[in-house]
Amino acid sequence: MIIDSSQDGLPAAPGSIWRVPEPGAVEAEFAAVDGTLIQRRWADAAVGVRLEELQPVAAFPVVPGRRWGPGWWWSATTGRHVTHGSQAMCMQLMLLDRDPQVVGLSARPVRLIWRDPGSGRVLTWVPQVFARYADGRALLADCPAGQEAAGDRAARAAAVLGAACAAVGFTYRRLLPPDAVVAANVRWLAGYRHPRYRDAGGLEQAVLEAFAAPRALMAGAAAADEVLSALPVLFHALWSGRLTADLTRPLGEHTLVSAGRPDTAKDSTEQEQYAR
Repeated sequence: MIIDSSQDGLPAAPGSIWRVPEPGAVEAEFAAVDGTLIQRRWADAAVGVRLEELQPVAAFPVVPGRRWGPGWWWSATTGRHVTHGSQAMCMQLMLLDRDPQVVGLSARPVRLIWRDPGSGRVLTWVPQVFARYADGRALLADCPAGQEAAGDRAARAAAVLGAACAAVGFTYRRLLPPDAVVAANVRWLAGYRHPRYRDAGGLEQAVLEAFAAPRALMAGAAAADEVLSALPVLFHALWSGRLTADLTRPLGEHTLVSAGRPDTAKDSTEQEQYAR
């Protein structure tokens, strides 16, 4: 029996305790290249299928009256588009895309199917995001829009997916929405994520050298070259982690920017809180 703690700080629904099936009794359904649905034991699919390469097993719904519908996120990590169904999910894709350890991303790649031990009913859940890490770790995640307790159905699914993922060395999480300031800063930097900005105008080295010692953002841009030419390169370096800044404060001309480690995508505070 599992008491769901709804990982990453999202509280469980009060008094929600569920029995979960044995991991070997959980099935996985995913789409083949031609769109045909394939069903296998979850334990087999998790180790034998590259979930990061799969198309969504189910389309994101279009809900009449909502201001936000399904869309596409171009991933700097994969060089491909990843579908998303909400602003909250799009934000989490941005954060994962910045993580230097993430090497693969996909949306809704698998449907997990199990028989509820209590009622005997067949239940299903399609997690929203899959991420593959360079060290082989894998993450299945959902992206709630707020930090309130999960509803019964979502919390029950979180308990089952948490156990099923743990059995195969994966992690399941309900990812916290980031702070509004962090979200705004990451969204801004994401506009400069494309590789074309890395050395635009041949300014990459000059920009990095301008911040060899910590320096105000605009002063460093001016030292590297003409400001309007240097800023896109600077923002790309902040996106990729070759330069770092405190993203918990609004980015501005006086933001202190310093050299980052090669291939580091986030300052440590942001990485620990929001991406892993």
